[in-house]
Amino acid sequence: MVNGLHMVIGLAIVVSFLLLTILNYLRMSRGMTFSWAQGLSFTAAGLLLIQYIIGFALLGDDGDITPLHYILAIAAIVPIGAEHMLAGSERSERDKRRLSFFASFAALLLVVIVYSLGDRSG
Repeated sequence: MVNGLHMVIGLAIVVSFLLLTILNYLRMSRGMTFSWAQGLSFTAAGLLLIQYIIGFALLGDDGDITPLHYILAIAAIVPIGAEHMLAGSERSERDKRRLSFFASFAALLLVVIVYSLGDRSG
């Protein structure tokens, strides 16, 4: 049951970061603004935090998860933190939008890989 919840939240994280990457691309390439993008970013990060808590609870389970799943899941903190850090930086708005796109894209790649590793092993 907890494993199923972990997979559902994992899928929600993938979708959240996909939407965030699309929004950041539109912000970067077309200069569009979305008043709810920051809320989506914090929601995606919050879901990831919940996912980490559930994942640590599942460590004692007999699942056959590869170490790469854990390593890449923890590594996702880096681009997510970078994106949140950029929001308050002194950079130009153009640089913030470009770097936010690359950070959200890196996070998306990591969570897709982690999700697929968990799906294959779980």
